[in-house]
Amino acid sequence: MILIDDTVISEDVADEFFVCDLSKCKGACCVEGDLGAPLEEDELAIIESIQEQIAPYLSEEGKAVIEKVGTWVKDEDGDFSTPVIEGRECVYAIYDDKKYLKCGIEQAFFDGKIDFRKPISCHLYPIRIAKLAEYQALNYDRWSICSDACSHGKQLGVPIYKFLKEPLIRKFGDKWYSELEKEIEERKEEK
Repeated sequence: MILIDDTVISEDVADEFFVCDLSKCKGACCVEGDLGAPLEEDELAIIESIQEQIAPYLSEEGKAVIEKVGTWVKDEDGDFSTPVIEGRECVYAIYDDKKYLKCGIEQAFFDGKIDFRKPISCHLYPIRIAKLAEYQALNYDRWSICSDACSHGKQLGVPIYKFLKEPLIRKFGDKWYSELEKEIEERKEEK
């Protein structure tokens, strides 16, 4: 384990390899699973406030679900997530011309319509954050649908923490990320 400030980072984040390969998975993480994307409480108001700007990017089915249940849902454990369409894809997911799932929120961001890229849980995937009493635990979420991303990352020699540099900095800051790199390099030297 690596400890930085109030975060406990699994060694898998440093040791395992990962680079998304959309041509293989076709965005399966936007459709697989029991719930939509986990949302942080401070993201709820942001997602509500950008609905007008992102609406042109969303599917008719997604917009209908949002109209019916709202821009986010709260599960039985009190956690927030994006709604899903008939137990399948996230309401914010859209199919491109290759039939790959992508994020409508992120497309609006890339087009300069909004300044919120997408939920941090999506941006950080395959890292999941578990909130503990005094710490946030960063763990590598192994999922069979990402096996191609693992082999692709290994082939390219890109560990998870390097693949996720941008979202890790977005969440924890430059200083935190520099400390993570330093800790990982020191661990390598000790081995």
